[in-house]
Amino acid sequence: MPIVTIKITGDEESPSTESKKQLISKITNIIGEVLHKNTHNLCVIIEEVPMDSYGIGGVTVRELRRRK
Repeated sequence: MPIVTIKITGDEESPSTESKKQLISKITNIIGEVLHKNTHNLCVIIEEVPMDSYGIGGVTVRELRRRK
């Protein structure tokens, strides 16, 4: 079973349930079209990572967004 994992920021910027449904549907379609794979068993996982749980350039994403 093919698995696609998408990591996005969570917390207050979490996408809506409807946005997640659209993302799962479109990613599934793209995998089928581009890789010519049967998507009936394709698993799409959306992982929401809190902005304090990862960083870029030694600074958390939350801090980077505060600076903007």
